[in-house]
Amino acid sequence: MRLTTAGESHGKGLFCIIEGLPAGLRLDMAEIDCYLALRQSGYGRGARQKIEKDKAEFLSGVRDCATLGSPVTIAVWNRDYENWKAYMAPEGCDVSARTVTKVRPGHADLTGLKKFGGEDARNVLERASARETAIRVAAGTVCRQLLRALGIEVSGYVRAVGGAEDKGEYAFEELSRRSADLMMMDAEAEKRAKQVIDDCAARGDTCGGVLELRVKGLKSGFGSCMTYAEKLDARLIAALMSVQAIKGAEVGLGFGVAARCGSGVHDEIFYDQTRGYYRKTNRAGGIEGGMSNGEEIVLRAAMKPIPTLMKGLETVDYRTHEAVRAATERSDVCAIAACEVILESALCCELAKVVLERLGGDRMEEIAKRYGELPA
Repeated sequence: MRLTTAGESHGKGLFCIIEGLPAGLRLDMAEIDCYLALRQSGYGRGARQKIEKDKAEFLSGVRDCATLGSPVTIAVWNRDYENWKAYMAPEGCDVSARTVTKVRPGHADLTGLKKFGGEDARNVLERASARETAIRVAAGTVCRQLLRALGIEVSGYVRAVGGAEDKGEYAFEELSRRSADLMMMDAEAEKRAKQVIDDCAARGDTCGGVLELRVKGLKSGFGSCMTYAEKLDARLIAALMSVQAIKGAEVGLGFGVAARCGSGVHDEIFYDQTRGYYRKTNRAGGIEGGMSNGEEIVLRAAMKPIPTLMKGLETVDYRTHEAVRAATERSDVCAIAACEVILESALCCELAKVVLERLGGDRMEEIAKRYGELPA
């Protein structure tokens, strides 16, 4: 399976083509739009989310809510394009207006200009914008439905916002009760997190946090220890790191292994005739030797604070080289609830690739049969 996205933040829309999806995958269109709406929600979001009401439109590869085996094309149209058409139209527009030369720290602005040329960072930021993740959520929900058809589920929650941390541990089945506002599990931790966001908003500042992703139902043997490019942990971490705001990721205990002895890190193996091989702990986060081991996969990611601050950070005007305050392009204080949905989607996309690579097959019934025959 191969997934390609295209589109600009204030352009006509966002698009993706998914190649290699099997025929016969039944799609729940309403669920796709539901996840798109979740991506636009959350405590600390800005006014842009009130303008865009994202909906997915399938342009090819689907008939009567089922995939055909041909490339699937999805569009998420930008409603705000009408306000930007004069400055963004491919057919011709005023490129002298809405320019961004006060390059923003933490963004792709400066490095992108040095790489791609020109003096207007808009040509860079329109693609580098987190708005791009809307189409990845649409594609990720298609992949989520493929995984679910095999008995594989993906979920997650927000563990921390700024310094407000939830130190609880939760079973996969409990994650469905996460809050709508911040995707957190513990009400008291969420109350502290909202105060962190409110304090940042009052200062014109921003904040990030830590998210935990979980995969249940993935059988053993996905990924490989034979080549580093096939290592499951490397691929899943890369998927998380591909999301714009993510600056760190870990599997299982992650960085915590460095402070422990081996006896407190590695999961001992047991066997009985009923359960077969099993482990009493899951410190490895469901991946050993670059392969899934049948346990629940546990991943965590660190989201940086949004780099566009309302008060603006010190920077330089790219044209004049004068010291200035950075441009303000958006007004979110915290988008961690949206980030959780986006990370789940990115994870679903990569997992679907891994699963289809191992199982092959042109039709969902073939793939489901092959997955069912695998040992747990």
